[in-house]
Amino acid sequence: MDRMIYLSMSGAKAALQRQDSLANNLANASTNGFRAELTAFRAVPIRGDGASTRVFSLETTPGYSDEQGAINATGRSLDVAMTGKSWLAVQSLDGTEAYTRAGALDVNSEGVLVTQSGLQVNGDGGPITVPQNATVDVAEDGTITAKVGNQKPTQIGKLKLVTPDVPMNRGTDGLFRAESGDLAADPAARLQSGALEGSNVSPVATMVGMIAAARQFEHQMKMLENAEKQDQTASKLLSEN
Repeated sequence: MDRMIYLSMSGAKAALQRQDSLANNLANASTNGFRAELTAFRAVPIRGDGASTRVFSLETTPGYSDEQGAINATGRSLDVAMTGKSWLAVQSLDGTEAYTRAGALDVNSEGVLVTQSGLQVNGDGGPITVPQNATVDVAEDGTITAKVGNQKPTQIGKLKLVTPDVPMNRGTDGLFRAESGDLAADPAARLQSGALEGSNVSPVATMVGMIAAARQFEHQMKMLENAEKQDQTASKLLSEN
């Protein structure tokens, strides 16, 4: 009896966790550069004396989808969409290097190139400073040139673009970091200027997954109800004897 309870209870909990992941994906269906979180169930045996036949169902997040989202032209010179498997390096709030596909860039009050959320964009040689009142152009290899008035365009830096060949983990801040530490710039990485990459979340597929998870949760709850009824029936039969 308790094996059914363990299985149903852990299955219901895992279904709720899957709903949370799917809901987060759906909420970010319009977030530029967002990578859909993948989910999977796995069975984990309970450790301890007398519990070797009990198994928990756990919801895990084995990673993220690396499919490229739709690239939408914006015409804004500071909007860049990374193409292929390339990522943009930024400096996170904790001072570590992190990576993102969200390429809506801006210039802060100090003239430093930052992301739309205010994070410093890393260049091959450190921070990139944009001259005041300059017109900025970003080449497909990340090279940034600035032109002030009628002056000749000058190169002011190059975006640090990386192509990960090691696993990357999503942090609580939504940025990705490589398990092996900071990655080296990839000279072959490319981007598209004047455009932004959309989220790679499929709203339709996510909604279908949420419906399936809800039905699975209901099934697990029915199993718990059946276990309770069987327990009551067994108790009744024993009390009559």
